[in-house]
Amino acid sequence: MTIHKEGAATISIIALFVGALNIANFSYLFPLSAVAAWVLFIITIAFFLFIVSFFRMPNRTLTIKEDGIIAPADGKVVVIEEVQPDEYYSEKRIQLSVFMSPANVHVNRVPVAGNIVYSKYHPGKYLVAWHPKSSTDNERWSVVIENSKGSILCKQIAGALARRICNYTNVGDTLTQGAEYGFIKFGSRVDLLLPVNATIHAKIGDVVKGGVTVLASW
Repeated sequence: MTIHKEGAATISIIALFVGALNIANFSYLFPLSAVAAWVLFIITIAFFLFIVSFFRMPNRTLTIKEDGIIAPADGKVVVIEEVQPDEYYSEKRIQLSVFMSPANVHVNRVPVAGNIVYSKYHPGKYLVAWHPKSSTDNERWSVVIENSKGSILCKQIAGALARRICNYTNVGDTLTQGAEYGFIKFGSRVDLLLPVNATIHAKIGDVVKGGVTVLASW
Protein backbone atom coordinates (compact mmCIF):
# COMPACT_ATOMS: atom_id res chain seq x y z
CA MET A 1 0.00 0.00 0.00
CA THR A 2 1.14 3.54 -0.79
CA ILE A 3 -0.16 7.02 0.00
CA HIS A 4 -1.67 9.06 -2.82
CA LYS A 5 0.11 12.25 -3.87
CA GLU A 6 -3.03 14.29 -3.11
CA GLY A 7 -2.60 13.41 0.57
CA ALA A 8 0.91 14.82 1.07
CA ALA A 9 -0.10 18.36 2.08
CA THR A 10 -3.17 17.33 4.07
CA ILE A 11 -1.34 14.63 6.03
CA SER A 12 1.56 17.01 6.77
CA ILE A 13 -0.78 19.72 8.09
CA ILE A 14 -2.75 17.25 10.23
CA ALA A 15 0.49 15.76 11.58
CA LEU A 16 1.71 19.22 12.65
CA PHE A 17 -1.65 20.01 14.24
CA VAL A 18 -1.82 16.70 16.12
CA GLY A 19 1.79 17.04 17.25
CA ALA A 20 1.32 20.60 18.52
CA LEU A 21 -1.96 19.72 20.22
CA ASN A 22 -0.41 16.79 22.07
CA ILE A 23 2.63 18.78 23.17
CA ALA A 24 0.19 21.22 24.77
CA ASN A 25 -1.93 18.32 25.99
CA PHE A 26 0.87 16.63 27.95
CA SER A 27 2.32 19.95 29.10
CA TYR A 28 -0.87 21.42 30.54
CA LEU A 29 -3.69 18.84 30.70
CA PHE A 30 -1.67 15.83 31.87
CA PRO A 31 -0.73 17.39 35.26
CA LEU A 32 -4.44 18.06 35.88
CA SER A 33 -5.83 14.75 34.61
CA ALA A 34 -3.69 11.97 33.19
CA VAL A 35 -6.78 10.05 32.07
CA ALA A 36 -8.16 13.01 30.09
CA ALA A 37 -4.75 13.61 28.52
CA TRP A 38 -4.45 10.00 27.35
CA VAL A 39 -8.04 10.00 26.03
CA LEU A 40 -7.30 13.14 23.99
CA PHE A 41 -4.06 11.59 22.74
CA ILE A 42 -5.84 8.42 21.56
CA ILE A 43 -8.59 10.43 19.83
CA THR A 44 -6.12 12.65 17.96
CA ILE A 45 -3.96 9.70 16.87
CA ALA A 46 -7.07 7.83 15.67
CA PHE A 47 -8.09 10.91 13.68
CA PHE A 48 -4.62 11.16 12.14
CA LEU A 49 -4.65 7.47 11.16
CA PHE A 50 -8.10 7.93 9.59
CA ILE A 51 -6.79 10.80 7.44
CA VAL A 52 -3.81 8.68 6.38
CA SER A 53 -6.11 5.76 5.50
CA PHE A 54 -8.30 8.05 3.39
CA PHE A 55 -5.39 8.68 1.02
CA ARG A 56 -4.29 5.04 0.85
CA MET A 57 -3.67 3.29 -2.46
CA PRO A 58 -3.85 -0.47 -1.82
CA ASN A 59 -1.97 -2.86 -4.04
CA ARG A 60 -4.40 -4.71 -6.29
CA THR A 61 -4.50 -6.58 -9.57
CA LEU A 62 -6.49 -4.50 -12.05
CA THR A 63 -9.02 -6.08 -14.41
CA ILE A 64 -8.21 -5.69 -18.10
CA LYS A 65 -11.20 -6.74 -20.20
CA GLU A 66 -11.74 -5.29 -23.67
CA ASP A 67 -15.52 -5.72 -23.64
CA GLY A 68 -15.83 -4.95 -19.92
CA ILE A 69 -16.73 -1.68 -18.22
CA ILE A 70 -14.84 -1.60 -14.93
CA ALA A 71 -15.80 0.22 -11.71
CA PRO A 72 -14.27 3.73 -11.68
CA ALA A 73 -14.15 3.86 -7.88
CA ASP A 74 -14.51 1.85 -4.67
CA GLY A 75 -17.93 2.06 -3.06
CA LYS A 76 -21.54 0.96 -3.34
CA VAL A 77 -23.76 0.94 -6.44
CA VAL A 78 -26.65 3.30 -5.62
CA VAL A 79 -28.24 4.05 -9.02
CA ILE A 80 -28.93 2.02 -12.16
CA GLU A 81 -31.49 3.73 -14.37
CA GLU A 82 -32.16 5.10 -17.84
CA VAL A 83 -31.72 8.88 -17.97
CA GLN A 84 -31.73 11.80 -20.38
CA PRO A 85 -28.20 13.28 -20.03
CA ASP A 86 -27.78 16.97 -19.28
CA GLU A 87 -24.60 17.27 -21.36
CA TYR A 88 -22.72 15.85 -24.34
CA TYR A 89 -25.30 13.21 -25.34
CA SER A 90 -28.71 13.93 -26.87
CA GLU A 91 -29.87 10.31 -26.67
CA LYS A 92 -30.82 8.46 -23.49
CA ARG A 93 -28.13 6.59 -21.54
CA ILE A 94 -27.98 4.19 -18.61
CA GLN A 95 -26.71 5.91 -15.49
CA LEU A 96 -24.74 3.71 -13.08
CA SER A 97 -23.59 5.47 -9.91
CA VAL A 98 -21.04 4.39 -7.30
CA PHE A 99 -21.21 6.14 -3.92
CA MET A 100 -17.94 6.52 -2.00
CA SER A 101 -18.04 6.92 1.78
CA PRO A 102 -15.14 8.62 3.62
CA ALA A 103 -13.86 5.14 4.49
CA ASN A 104 -13.45 4.09 0.84
CA VAL A 105 -10.36 4.39 -1.35
CA HIS A 106 -10.91 7.58 -3.36
CA VAL A 107 -8.74 7.03 -6.42
CA ASN A 108 -10.78 7.23 -9.62
CA ARG A 109 -9.88 4.83 -12.42
CA VAL A 110 -10.62 4.66 -16.15
CA PRO A 111 -13.45 2.14 -16.78
CA VAL A 112 -12.51 1.46 -20.42
CA ALA A 113 -9.46 2.10 -22.57
CA GLY A 114 -9.80 4.92 -25.06
CA ASN A 115 -9.29 8.55 -26.02
CA ILE A 116 -10.49 11.55 -24.00
CA VAL A 117 -12.80 13.48 -26.33
CA TYR A 118 -14.48 15.72 -23.73
CA SER A 119 -13.39 17.07 -20.33
CA LYS A 120 -15.33 19.79 -18.55
CA TYR A 121 -15.49 21.13 -14.99
CA HIS A 122 -18.87 22.35 -13.68
CA PRO A 123 -19.11 24.49 -10.53
CA GLY A 124 -22.15 23.75 -8.42
CA LYS A 125 -23.76 22.91 -5.08
CA TYR A 126 -22.67 20.46 -2.37
CA LEU A 127 -25.80 18.36 -1.87
CA VAL A 128 -25.29 14.99 -0.19
CA ALA A 129 -23.96 12.59 -2.82
CA TRP A 130 -27.01 10.30 -2.75
CA HIS A 131 -29.41 13.20 -3.47
CA PRO A 132 -31.15 12.63 -6.86
CA LYS A 133 -30.12 16.09 -8.09
CA SER A 134 -26.45 15.77 -7.10
CA SER A 135 -25.63 14.43 -10.60
CA THR A 136 -26.84 17.63 -12.25
CA ASP A 137 -26.63 20.34 -9.54
CA ASN A 138 -23.43 19.58 -7.61
CA GLU A 139 -19.88 20.55 -8.44
CA ARG A 140 -18.68 17.92 -10.90
CA TRP A 141 -16.15 17.07 -13.59
CA SER A 142 -17.29 15.20 -16.70
CA VAL A 143 -15.01 13.21 -18.98
CA VAL A 144 -15.98 11.25 -22.10
CA ILE A 145 -13.84 8.26 -23.12
CA GLU A 146 -14.25 6.94 -26.67
CA ASN A 147 -13.00 3.79 -28.37
CA SER A 148 -14.09 1.49 -31.20
CA LYS A 149 -17.07 0.20 -29.17
CA GLY A 150 -18.50 3.64 -28.43
CA SER A 151 -18.16 6.19 -25.65
CA ILE A 152 -18.81 6.49 -21.92
CA LEU A 153 -19.23 9.64 -19.84
CA CYS A 154 -17.58 9.49 -16.39
CA LYS A 155 -18.79 12.12 -13.95
CA GLN A 156 -16.91 12.87 -10.71
CA ILE A 157 -19.37 14.49 -8.31
CA ALA A 158 -18.64 16.43 -5.14
CA GLY A 159 -20.76 15.79 -2.04
CA ALA A 160 -21.52 17.49 1.27
CA LEU A 161 -17.99 16.73 2.55
CA ALA A 162 -16.06 16.53 -0.72
CA ARG A 163 -14.83 20.00 -1.58
CA ARG A 164 -12.12 19.21 -4.08
CA ILE A 165 -12.30 17.20 -7.28
CA CYS A 166 -8.93 16.36 -8.83
CA ASN A 167 -8.94 15.43 -12.51
CA TYR A 168 -5.80 14.65 -14.50
CA THR A 169 -7.26 14.37 -18.02
CA ASN A 170 -6.98 16.53 -21.12
CA VAL A 171 -8.84 16.22 -24.40
CA GLY A 172 -6.68 14.14 -26.73
CA ASP A 173 -5.19 11.93 -24.01
CA THR A 174 -5.17 8.17 -24.62
CA LEU A 175 -5.74 6.19 -21.42
CA THR A 176 -5.48 2.52 -20.59
CA GLN A 177 -8.21 0.65 -18.71
CA GLY A 178 -7.72 0.93 -14.97
CA ALA A 179 -5.38 3.92 -15.18
CA GLU A 180 -5.77 6.56 -12.48
CA TYR A 181 -7.51 9.65 -13.84
CA GLY A 182 -8.63 11.54 -10.75
CA PHE A 183 -9.29 11.75 -7.02
CA ILE A 184 -12.15 13.14 -4.91
CA LYS A 185 -11.38 14.25 -1.37
CA PHE A 186 -13.60 13.12 1.51
CA GLY A 187 -16.50 11.13 0.10
CA SER A 188 -18.70 11.52 -2.97
CA ARG A 189 -19.77 9.54 -6.03
CA VAL A 190 -18.89 8.74 -9.63
CA ASP A 191 -21.57 8.36 -12.31
CA LEU A 192 -21.11 6.43 -15.54
CA LEU A 193 -23.39 7.16 -18.49
CA LEU A 194 -23.42 3.99 -20.59
CA PRO A 195 -25.03 3.12 -23.93
CA VAL A 196 -28.58 1.79 -23.48
CA ASN A 197 -27.57 -1.50 -25.10
CA ALA A 198 -24.83 -2.17 -22.53
CA THR A 199 -25.28 -5.37 -20.50
CA ILE A 200 -25.38 -4.45 -16.81
CA HIS A 201 -23.84 -6.97 -14.41
CA ALA A 202 -23.95 -4.87 -11.23
CA LYS A 203 -26.98 -4.60 -8.93
CA ILE A 204 -28.13 -1.88 -6.57
CA GLY A 205 -26.31 -2.33 -3.26
CA ASP A 206 -23.28 -4.13 -4.72
CA VAL A 207 -19.99 -3.19 -3.08
CA VAL A 208 -17.41 -2.71 -5.84
CA LYS A 209 -13.68 -2.10 -6.19
CA GLY A 210 -12.28 0.54 -8.51
CA GLY A 211 -10.29 -0.92 -11.38
CA VAL A 212 -11.35 -4.47 -10.45
CA THR A 213 -15.13 -5.07 -10.48
CA VAL A 214 -16.82 -5.51 -13.89
CA LEU A 215 -19.96 -3.36 -13.79
CA ALA A 216 -21.15 -3.96 -17.34
CA SER A 217 -20.07 -5.10 -20.78
CA TRP A 218 -20.58 -3.86 -24.35
